[in-house]
Amino acid sequence: MGWVSAGGYEVALDDGKVVCRNAAGRRLKSVPSKITDDPAVVGLRQLAEWLERHERQCLADVERWMVRSLPVPFAVLARVWPDPAWQAALRDMVVTGADGEVAGFLRDADPGRGLGVVDLDGDTVRLTPDLVRLPHPVLLEELEELREFAVELGVEQRAQQLFREVWRRPVTLDAETTCVEDYAGGVFKELRFLHGRAAQLGYRVRGGHAVCSVLEDGRGVEARVWVGDYDGYSEAETGPLVFTDPAGRVLKPAQVGPVTWSEGMRMAAALYAGRDIEDEERAA
Repeated sequence: MGWVSAGGYEVALDDGKVVCRNAAGRRLKSVPSKITDDPAVVGLRQLAEWLERHERQCLADVERWMVRSLPVPFAVLARVWPDPAWQAALRDMVVTGADGEVAGFLRDADPGRGLGVVDLDGDTVRLTPDLVRLPHPVLLEELEELREFAVELGVEQRAQQLFREVWRRPVTLDAETTCVEDYAGGVFKELRFLHGRAAQLGYRVRGGHAVCSVLEDGRGVEARVWVGDYDGYSEAETGPLVFTDPAGRVLKPAQVGPVTWSEGMRMAAALYAGRDIEDEERAA
C-alpha cells in the first residue's frame, strides 16, 4: 500500500502493522500518540484487523474442505486465487482428480491456463479439471512418501494436510465396540481447564461433550468426548470417544469412515494431552 497523510505525518500498512514516517520521509519506530485517533490511522488499524480475520477464515475454509473431502469447482479456485490470503491457504495443498489419484502440489489456478501443480516427478504441469479435491491425509495411501517428497521440495503448507496427525482404525477393532477408551481418564484439576483446552483446540462443547463434526461420503457424524457439565472448579477427566449420527444415536466405531475415525481420535488425543501430568507422576 501507498502512504496516506495523517496530521503532518504519513502512515501505511507494512506486514499487517501501521507504520509511520515524518515529513522528511524518515520512518519512525512507532506511530506518534498525537495521531493515534486520526481517521487514517484508525482506518488502517481496522483494515489490518479485517485482513487478519480474513486470513484466518480462508485457512479455516480450506481445512474444512479437506476434512470433509469436499470437491471444489475449479472455477472457485481460479476466482479466489488472486487473493493473497486464499493463495497462502491453498498453495502446496496436495490435490487429486475425480479418480482419486494424486495430481500433485497446487501452485496456481488460472481461468485460462488451468490448474498448475508440481507432480510427483517434480515437473510443473497444467490440468483442467472441473472439480478439485483436497484429500484428507488419512485417504492418501502413500502419505509417508508424499511427506518425504514435500520436505525435498521445501513445501510449507499453511493448512494442516500432509503433516496432520492421522489415526488409522485398527483391523483388530471389535465390531461390537460402542466407544473408544484409548484416551479416556485424562485427569484435569478443574473442569474449566478441560473446557478451556477444548476451546483452545477449536472444538465446541455441547451438553458436556467436546464435539467434532465430520461430513464424510455425504453423511454427517459427530465425534464426542465427555468433558463434564458440572461445577467448573471440580476435578474432571476425559471420557471415552463415541460417534453419533445427526439424530444423536450412537454409532459403532466400525460403522464410521476413515476420516471420521481419524478426526475423532485426533480430538480425543489432543484433549488427553493437556491432562495434569504432575499428578500422574506423583501417583506413580
